[in-house]
Amino acid sequence: MTDPTPDPAPAPAPGTASRAEAVRDRYRATLGAVPRGVEDRLRLARAFDRLATEEALAALRHIVLTDSPLGARVQQLVHFGQLLSLGRDHPARLHARGALHAGATVADLIGVAETALITSGVPAYALGTEIVAELVADAAEAADPAPADGSGRTAVSR
Repeated sequence: MTDPTPDPAPAPAPGTASRAEAVRDRYRATLGAVPRGVEDRLRLARAFDRLATEEALAALRHIVLTDSPLGARVQQLVHFGQLLSLGRDHPARLHARGALHAGATVADLIGVAETALITSGVPAYALGTEIVAELVADAAEAADPAPADGSGRTAVSR
């Protein structure tokens, strides 16, 4: 009988830390942060000497997202809308934040969610408005974590 436990990952190859950090920098530039899934992929890529794949993916993403004739803001909004239509909640959240990082407004995100209603139906719209509501709540909490009136409510700007 064989042991179903996979072999532990080998130690990362020497010299890959700076290459992995360069990949992280590309995600920070487009999304404002490095998604957990990217960190997981980088860990595997470094351990199994496959970092070149992640570098190639990051280079392609850079071309599509930042060298696009649409510009970074519109490109992130397009990604957000496409992901809403596909029902992909986690990546849609990442690209909604990326859109804000690239200069989009909450009104822009609402407009994308409304467009998703027409192209993909109520589920896409509901997901979009859920994500926007979360982002607005997060921003309000970050701006005013403890309301002075003790009501537990925070003021949200448009």
